[in-house]
Parts: sequence; structure tokens; C-alpha cells
Amino acid sequence: MSTDTTETKVAPKRGMSILFSLTLLGLLLFLWLLLGFATNSFWTPNNISNLLRQGSMTAILAVGQTFVIITAGIDLSVGAVVGFASVILAWLLAAGLPVWLAIILTLLMGVAIGSFHAFGIVRMGLPAFIITLATLTSLRGIGLLITNGSTISISNEAFTNFARADFLGVPSLFWMVIVVAVPAYIFLHLSRWGRYLFAVGSNSEAARLSGVNVNRTIYMAYILSSTCAAFVGILLASRIGIGNATQAEGWELQAIASSVIGGTSLFGAVGSVQGPLLGAFILATINNGANLMNVNSFWQRIITGALIILIVYFDQLRRRGSR
Repeated sequence: MSTDTTETKVAPKRGMSILFSLTLLGLLLFLWLLLGFATNSFWTPNNISNLLRQGSMTAILAVGQTFVIITAGIDLSVGAVVGFASVILAWLLAAGLPVWLAIILTLLMGVAIGSFHAFGIVRMGLPAFIITLATLTSLRGIGLLITNGSTISISNEAFTNFARADFLGVPSLFWMVIVVAVPAYIFLHLSRWGRYLFAVGSNSEAARLSGVNVNRTIYMAYILSSTCAAFVGILLASRIGIGNATQAEGWELQAIASSVIGGTSLFGAVGSVQGPLLGAFILATINNGANLMNVNSFWQRIITGALIILIVYFDQLRRRGSR
């Protein structure tokens, strides 16, 4: 089968239209304007910097999670991977390794975790929900064993100052979102590998018959997700200055929520890069505004859950209408 024929058959469904992206951007700007009128401190430089920092790490996690969800999978371990990566990085730095080598080894650890997930799904036949849930629990335990239930301090000031620094007036953590988002967009929307992700999520058997290596595509999706999570763990370690296995608890739900709010379908084959990024900053804005207005933090979780239910419901209606 020719390459042209294969690429034609596996062309992805464009679930994230420009109109929807603009709608999300409009919603984000509306929230910013609303909070600007409702509070006196929202538009202060310190608050905007905090908002960008809060949303940046969730945004990177959401991009990685989106690769998996597009294949009709799920990765519940990303929050635990973030905490575990912070422990590994701090442990390597404490052992005397240079920062660049510790970062590379931590990212390779993310690759290994993603490969393990894909192996469990492809070779062992385990549901993605089960294998990633097991990893979530295990990594928390391994991290606590390494730290003996405590934390590992990071004394490298150049490393810890990075997450707190600005470049051209913009927090360095937000620049890391751009560093991840640009190649992620090229990969997902402009390469054949991205088209394969959509094809597997739409119908894995049809994709296989069209010449797509389904197993390799699943490996690719989970490796990207875990590597993004490991990268976020590095950024988190830089921001808080310690390695802590219990950090990032619940971040997997934030990543999934950001992806879903951004238009990614939990049924697979529909998604984008820009949607989850906007979804992450919409959630960060809601949480930030709630804090400024002294709204009980429990309401933030209720709002997030309600948004997920509402969006998944409309996604189901859309799918029924397209049949």
C-alpha cells in the first residue's frame, strides 16, 4: 500500500475548529475582564505572573494527556510521575550529578514509565485505566521510600531560580509551555505520526488494515504523556526547591479536565494542542479568581467537575448527531 493511500485513509477528524479555539480564547478573556471588575488585585503584575505560573505546568500536562486521550486511552499516573520526577531529580543532584545530566536522566525515566504503560496495554492486554492507576499508587510509594517519607532539598540556586525568573517580563515557566506547544502542534497536526494517533483513536482495527503500526502508535502516545509529566516534575522541583513524592496530587484530574474543556473527546479521535492549553488557563483563572474572591476551595472542585460533565454531555450529543 502506498504512503499516499495510507495517509488519505488515516486523515484525522478535525474536532478542534478555529471557531472553537476562538470561542475558548474569548471565554478566557471574558473571565479575565470579569475578574478585573470584580476584584482590585487580579490585574496586578504579581497576580498575573502567579496565574501564568499556575496554569503553565497544568497546560504541559494537558498536552501530554491529550496525545493519550486521542487514541481513546487515559493516563491517570501523570500527577504521580510529576512528584516522582521531582524526587529523582533532587536525588540525582544531591548525589553530585550536574544539572543537565540529572534533567536528561529524569526525562528518560519518564520515557521508561510511558513504555511500561504501553507494554501493559499492548502486550499484557491490561486496560489503560488499570495500568496507569497501578503506576500512580506505586510511584507514590517508591518516591516515599526513596525520601523515607520526607523531602530532598535542592541546593543548586541557578536551578531553583529558573522557575521564579522572568524573561521579557513573562515568567520562564510560561516560556516552557511555548517550548512544548510548538513541537507538539507540529507533531499532532502536521505530521503523519499525529494522523496515526487520530486514526487509532477512531478505529484501531481500520487503522491497522490501512498500514498503521497501532502498537507503536500507542507506545508513542504514552511515552509522550509520561515525558511531559517528567518535564513538569523538573519544573516543579525548580519552583519549590525540593523533591517531594506527594506533590502534584490530583494534577492528573486537572490535566484531563483541561484537555476535555479544550475540546478533546474522551471517546478518542478528536483533539488538538491549542485547546488543552486554553483549557488549562481557563481552569487556572477560575481557581485564581476564586482565591481572590475568598470562595471556598471546595467550590473550585465542584465547578471543575460540573464543567467536565457538561462538556462530555455535549460531546455525546455531537457524536450522536454525526451518526
